[in-house]
Order: sequence, then C-alpha cells, then structure tokens
Amino acid sequence: MTKEEIFDTVKKITVDELDVDENKVTLDAKIKDDLDADSLDVFEIMNELEDKFDIELDADENVETIGDVVDFVKKQVDEK
Repeated sequence: MTKEEIFDTVKKITVDELDVDENKVTLDAKIKDDLDADSLDVFEIMNELEDKFDIELDADENVETIGDVVDFVKKQVDEK
C-alpha cells in the first residue's frame, strides 16, 4: 500500500471524525493545533485506523501531524 493510499484513508477518517474541511487535512496539518482535535478525537481516529488496516498502533507514539500518522501507519502496514 502506498503512502498516498494511506493518506487518503487517514484524511477521510479525520474529516469524518473531526467534521473539518478536507482541504485543512494536509500532511503538515497539526492534529491538535490546526484541526482542533482533543485526546479523545485522536484516540478514536487511531482506533478506526487500527480497524481499517488491521494493525496495532501504539498510543505512546509521538504523532503530531497528519504526516506523522501516515508514516506510522505505513510502517505498521509494511511490517505486517
């Protein structure tokens, strides 16, 4: 799976969870600062990504931007 495919999925889930304009969801967007997500929002996004990609995401992983999330998911998918 490519980073672009993962980004598309992360973007869709983020838009649905946070009810934000999809144009705001970029690789550089900071999840908490730019998209106004709180800890519960991040938890729910991570849970959806785990289900979608059948992976385990570490809650302690330092993910600040959407790009961080994409890279982290990509790494997990590649290791499967």
